[in-house]
Amino acid sequence: MPTVEELYRNYGILADATEQVGQHKDAYQVILDGVKGGTKEKRLAAQFIPKFFKHFPELADSAINAQLDLCEDEDVSIRRQAIKELPQFATGENLPRVADILTQLLQTDDSAEFNLVNNALLSIFKMDAKGTLGGLFSQILQGEDIVRERAIKFLSTKLKTLPDEVLTKEVEELILTESKKVLEDVTGEEFVLFMKILSGLKSLQTVSGRQQLVELVAEQADLEQTFNPSDPDCVDRLLQCTRQAVPLFSKNVHSTRFVTYFCEQVLPNLSSLTTPVEGLDIQLEVLKLLAEMSSFCGDMEKLETNLRKLFDKLLEYMPLPPEEAENGENAGNEEPKLQFSYVECLLYSFHQLGRKLPDFLTAKLNAEKLKDFKIRLQYFARGLQVYIRQLRLALQGKTGEALKTDENKIKVVALKITNNINVLIKDLFHIPPSYKSTVTLSWKPVQKVEIGQKRATEDTTSGSPPKKSPAGPKRDARQIYNPPSGKYSGNLGNFNYEQRGAFRGSRGGRGWGARGNRSRGRLY
Repeated sequence: MPTVEELYRNYGILADATEQVGQHKDAYQVILDGVKGGTKEKRLAAQFIPKFFKHFPELADSAINAQLDLCEDEDVSIRRQAIKELPQFATGENLPRVADILTQLLQTDDSAEFNLVNNALLSIFKMDAKGTLGGLFSQILQGEDIVRERAIKFLSTKLKTLPDEVLTKEVEELILTESKKVLEDVTGEEFVLFMKILSGLKSLQTVSGRQQLVELVAEQADLEQTFNPSDPDCVDRLLQCTRQAVPLFSKNVHSTRFVTYFCEQVLPNLSSLTTPVEGLDIQLEVLKLLAEMSSFCGDMEKLETNLRKLFDKLLEYMPLPPEEAENGENAGNEEPKLQFSYVECLLYSFHQLGRKLPDFLTAKLNAEKLKDFKIRLQYFARGLQVYIRQLRLALQGKTGEALKTDENKIKVVALKITNNINVLIKDLFHIPPSYKSTVTLSWKPVQKVEIGQKRATEDTTSGSPPKKSPAGPKRDARQIYNPPSGKYSGNLGNFNYEQRGAFRGSRGGRGWGARGNRSRGRLY
């Protein structure tokens, strides 16, 4: 093995040869052999090998393998130097291989090395994006789990930093094509990251692009399969997929498939839902998602049938007055619980879908059912007025810091919920029922209230205190007629949890969170 002096001497031969450097193969071989020496020799080899690499194509494999040996050296300084120089090997047909190697090196636990690998990958990305993607996706599809995980995170965080001249339309098409292959078998966390990657691509910002993404999510959600409410992974998969789909919906990209599935498969099983997330109000999360999607539902094949299912579920949360219960009395003569958070979601969804069949309440229901519904609405409205008055009184004069306390945040959201329900109930009391009013769901950012809404001004959210994005109350804080926290679900914020479960497990793959370990060692 060569000494430090021999390495410097052969380096001099190559440096002085200028255009004839390729004729000094023996000198370059000496430098390659430097990787077998001690610390000083290896450090020099890590710098000299890449410097003359392009002049010796016949020794390309030997040179790359020598540099890789240095990337795995026990001495951290040698590893870092070798990794830093790797982009110099990314020429021509070698680039995908270097990208593959760098992707595997993402598994390092040394933070400085990890940053060097990230920088090296970004460097070769700018040289040849498609070749770099080939190496990254090769490891995502076939690499060890730690490599796969970090390669996906690299794409999700670094793609958005690349300039437009790197992320061309062709490159984005390749990302979409390769991502579809990966999405055939992903964990829940991986799916969320890939949706982040894909939704950020410029080519998918169009209506047709968004539609493609919705179809991808629908496939992941298994909307063709029968829903199993007792399987936590099945429930988790549906909710995560739906949560990814919701931001994609618009007046041109419809939510019809998802809304139909929720009405037909999920609502009838609402009380049976199970979830792997401890403490989550799973029923409310389902209803919130349905409410958000209902605004963008297109033409539905079985509209009347599904509207009836939604109506029946709404009735479950709209009690009759105690004296008019079926048995003529109410246990202990207590007032029924008014679950405002649930009713807001269901009433909003019914109001949105009801616009598509405005004669549902008058022509599709018999007179007795309509009378029963109006009694329930009236009773609920009376309870609402009590709460609205008490909430406004409690919040009167409070501004700034005073509204930021947990208790007042709860009251602000509670006022939004009750105001929303009040507006919607007023619409349904019209003869015939009206579907014209517009409200902003209590957990969504407050939008400008439209002028000209008849009789809605007094009780809409425009009359509420300063508009905040509040946190929620404790989920168990339910009491009867003890304003204002008695009837509002604790889950008042946005639905946002990421749980690993059996994603697509029914298709014989590794499943959500069940990807098999594939430890094969070095694959350079």
